[in-house]
Amino acid sequence: MKKVLKILILIFITNRFSARIIIPQVPDVVHPPIPEDANLDAAYNTLIEDQDPEVRPGLFQGDIALNNDVYNYWRIGLRWDVFPEKLWTNGTVPYVISPIYEPSDQVTIYKAIRTINFMTCIKFVPWDGVTKDYILIWPIKYPSGCWSFVGKFGGSQIVSLQPPDSNGPNCLGTEGRAIHELMHALGIFHEQSRWDRDKFVKIHHENIIPSFKSNFDKQSLENTTYHYEYDYDSIMHYGKYYFSKAKGKPTMTAKMPNVKRLGQRKAMSKGDCLKLNHLYGCFDNAKRRRKYYNICQFMGL
Repeated sequence: MKKVLKILILIFITNRFSARIIIPQVPDVVHPPIPEDANLDAAYNTLIEDQDPEVRPGLFQGDIALNNDVYNYWRIGLRWDVFPEKLWTNGTVPYVISPIYEPSDQVTIYKAIRTINFMTCIKFVPWDGVTKDYILIWPIKYPSGCWSFVGKFGGSQIVSLQPPDSNGPNCLGTEGRAIHELMHALGIFHEQSRWDRDKFVKIHHENIIPSFKSNFDKQSLENTTYHYEYDYDSIMHYGKYYFSKAKGKPTMTAKMPNVKRLGQRKAMSKGDCLKLNHLYGCFDNAKRRRKYYNICQFMGL
């Protein structure tokens, strides 16, 4: 209860600060970029309406907005040697949370932000109204669901988190989905796209909606940026039934024995935590490395 009260007080203070800042007008309908070969067949739209809120937007891999240039080089994490401009400078990410959200939903978003701030050296900070590049966390109506750009896209950058409604919690039942989309914004992609994933999961192509089969492509070793073992528990891993063309038909199953789940949207895993810290240089300093490595080991799922 005390933690919730602290967050509510933080929301109140932040909202008073935000009131002095002119928040850009955000349309209900936006058209985020997707690669040319990721265009979707409208005939399959009805099949994804009842699926996971990360699938519903119908973007690249369901919840990713990216253009052809980035698409050609993305892997588990963006290659900073190719796209250094997409790394958030000094690991600092200015943000604005939409005033449209209910206080309880704002609490959920703040929990996600505080989690990343604590478990990594990356710092999400309230936007000062001046800094050019920042994220705008907003409940976009179309495409609805949970989606984000990958890495710093430039200017006012949307992270769309659909709030709860009569049909369910959508993107804000817990802070897990918000963490997932914020990790995309930091430059992290989906775990099951790794070049070595076929050792760990079986893709059931016959159960995938045809227009979405490319979402299960794996990537080449030379362009992969991860340094850690395959992570079934990653908050960035697809679930068992993502993009399934029928209920009960898995699109992906584990090859290793005793794996009870594929992915989760509760919290960062140890691997997620280590990966973020590595990408943003949090391990470059020995003292800081010990700090964040221990945090990852103790707090990661």
